Amino acid sequence: MIRLAGVQLTLPSSAGPVEILRGLDLEIAAGETVSVVGPSGSGKSTMMMLIAGLERPSEGRVEVAGADLSVLDEDGLARFRRDSIGIVFQDFHLIPTMTALENVAVPLEFAGRADAFDKAAESLRDVGLGHRLSHYPGQLSGGEQQRVALARASAPAPKLLLADEPTGNLDGETGRQVIDLLFGLQAQHGSTLMLITHDPGLAQRCSRQVRLKDGLIVDAGLAVAEPAGGRAAR
Repeated sequence: MIRLAGVQLTLPSSAGPVEILRGLDLEIAAGETVSVVGPSGSGKSTMMMLIAGLERPSEGRVEVAGADLSVLDEDGLARFRRDSIGIVFQDFHLIPTMTALENVAVPLEFAGRADAFDKAAESLRDVGLGHRLSHYPGQLSGGEQQRVALARASAPAPKLLLADEPTGNLDGETGRQVIDLLFGLQAQHGSTLMLITHDPGLAQRCSRQVRLKDGLIVDAGLAVAEPAGGRAAR
């Protein structure tokens, strides 16, 4: 599902070039659940941005779901994200002037689906928000907004789900509920999941942990077979 080969990202600054990522090599198989951990500033979110095609590497190759992202122009990357990736951010990133139903329907409409609103309503019911279809983000709690974001990310049944600190703005109990939904949706659609988190307990819910430090992968983890009914013991 994901292959990074010699991926580097260097950005200019007033003090000279800054190496953000310093040669990443990583392979993740379809269907894996992978947590990405490491100190702040280690390059976790940047790596996810590259995998999503929202940033381009300075050097190296990024392949996702069989696509070489380096050969795609901006329109091609947008179509690739639409068709293959669902993303959940810490800050929800909902459109404030759209209802929950409209927010979830947007990617489905972009994909040309005639059943966009029916599917959006179904996805909101899947996350327990069937009674909030006509509410705007400002009328929803933080946990409800993140549920809308989960519904939006998962509605197209993406091959890859990316989640960047999805519980960072939520209290403990609400965060646990959101994570249970995230893993449930990943299993329902058979998606690959990459999850950035600072929570060790949450990281251990994934079948594999990848650790970054100073722009390098210092531990790629070991893929663990998933037994029926739950995550394998590590």
